Amino acid sequence: MSTPVASSASPSAAPSVAPPVSPLRVGPHVVSPPVVLAPMAGITNAPFRTLCREFSGGKGLFVSEMITTRALVERNEKTMQLVHFDATEKPRSIQLYGVDPATVGKAVRMIAEEDLADHIDLNFGCPVPKVTRKGGGSALPYKRNLLRAILKEAVSGAGDLPVTMKMRKGIDDDHITFLDAGRIAVEEGVTSIALHGRTAAQHYGGTADWDAIARLKEHVPEIPVLGNGDIWSAEDAVRMVRETGCDGVVVGRGCLGRPWLFADLVAAFEGRRQDVLKPSLREVADIMVRHATLLGEWIGDEARGVIDFRKHVAWYLKGFAVGSEMRKRLAITSSLDELRSGLDELDLDQSWPAGADGPRGRTSGNNRVVLPDGWLKDPYDCAGIGEDAELDTSGG
Repeated sequence: MSTPVASSASPSAAPSVAPPVSPLRVGPHVVSPPVVLAPMAGITNAPFRTLCREFSGGKGLFVSEMITTRALVERNEKTMQLVHFDATEKPRSIQLYGVDPATVGKAVRMIAEEDLADHIDLNFGCPVPKVTRKGGGSALPYKRNLLRAILKEAVSGAGDLPVTMKMRKGIDDDHITFLDAGRIAVEEGVTSIALHGRTAAQHYGGTADWDAIARLKEHVPEIPVLGNGDIWSAEDAVRMVRETGCDGVVVGRGCLGRPWLFADLVAAFEGRRQDVLKPSLREVADIMVRHATLLGEWIGDEARGVIDFRKHVAWYLKGFAVGSEMRKRLAITSSLDELRSGLDELDLDQSWPAGADGPRGRTSGNNRVVLPDGWLKDPYDCAGIGEDAELDTSGG
């Protein structure tokens, strides 16, 4: 079954065409245009990657949700499902989270030796407390020697597989790490860096600092730098490249409930001034059912697939005239028939509403970052970090 394409979408002004951008080279893989789906816990599983890839025409790079190195090495059942890729996914891209260099090394060698993926991305950007309290994610680059040890193990263990990394500016405004981390990454053989222009303390609040992306690009001219943060449209992506000089974009929350954004992104980066896709509610409803169907097929259980889909309902329906009771009803469906029946009761002839554009997903900011005791005392000492600091489940 093919993805419903918004062929009757209300036309909108074509986005600006991106300035000339070279294809992104990730080891032997050429990503053209340089558009990447950000790994998002519980979101960028195989079904969602399939939807985004279909709208992009197979162009771009689509990264798995976060895989913890300990869970992978221990062959956790859920984790092994998460590292399964569709036969059409090329290159296969896994994002790894780890705190202990030895465990990261074991996981990377396992991926390389068992041909589990074609590309490994390392997570140094996650701001959630259960990750940072272990010293992982966006907390880890503060410990420069630990970061270097992990990158060294990963690049060494990966063999011919390219290793990239995604990070934030730092822990908070008083503990900025991205420039040091970028230089360490270059020295240890990382292929490219993606920078989310926020600190861990900001989570997803406020405005992403695109100037930091430009500074990193100037600081590490040896490798590609990708920008991430506040890309809600193809126009935003074009503007980021123009203003920062970055080599490509990583899109996260902007595609929640909008997998067709990748069609707009590809067109803009290929210099085609096509109308921005603005699907009607009928077309959105078809995509919602398709998404839920793919989840059920992937999980192997229709009800569990529809239940997993519930989190996406509000994102897909944002801005449309759908009453609160119906939204609640659609968010507790347990079968495809129930989902389709509820959607069919809506006014499906609604065109794309103005309120559907812009930010979506989590927006909280100014959070206290939960860190291990004494984490900020010394940016180089990494004593006490070991296998017990590793998370044992994947998905964030």
